Amino acid sequence: MQYFVTAIGTDSGKTLISAILTEALSADYWKPIQAGEPADTDRVKELVSNTHTTFHKEAFRLKMPASPHAAAKAEGITISVDEIGRLQTDNDLVIEGAGGVMVPVNDMEFVIDIARQPDTEIILVANLYLGSINHTLLTVDYLKRNNFKVKGMIFNGDINEESQRIIEHHAGYKVLLHLPKLGMITPEIVRYWADELMLNWYD
Repeated sequence: MQYFVTAIGTDSGKTLISAILTEALSADYWKPIQAGEPADTDRVKELVSNTHTTFHKEAFRLKMPASPHAAAKAEGITISVDEIGRLQTDNDLVIEGAGGVMVPVNDMEFVIDIARQPDTEIILVANLYLGSINHTLLTVDYLKRNNFKVKGMIFNGDINEESQRIIEHHAGYKVLLHLPKLGMITPEIVRYWADELMLNWYD
């Protein structure tokens, strides 16, 4: 099975959540498009301690910390979802997106289009800042209207019980984890939250 980690926006914690998922499932990890440094793959390598994970090379590694379409244009190239292709592995695979659902890869395609595979499920990462209800439910609406299969949601950061309640009410997705705001992040911390995640993983 493939799990595509996306979010309601940039800096929502996809890389940390991807590390927790990778650790929990002893899955492989792949960041198809890296825009800017340091590379998220390198960070996930630092945090994952199981001995089964393979870290796969990015399909595109771009220098500019920007939307993939803009970072690619700055280097004189064009990215397409077909060029990214499908990674072959016998293991479960955690795929980390870039930014949110509607981040453009080119003038016609978006990052979420990488997840259009029959055996791919979405993990949606959401934060509970002012305005996040709107951002989250717009993302949920897009995923539902476009028939993406969603494994569940992970809330990351400060708790806002009423915002989370109304999001859960309208989204109808299973909440797999609520990760509190963390200070130091270590492999030990990732293992702890990987165990917590697995408590809610199976239906």
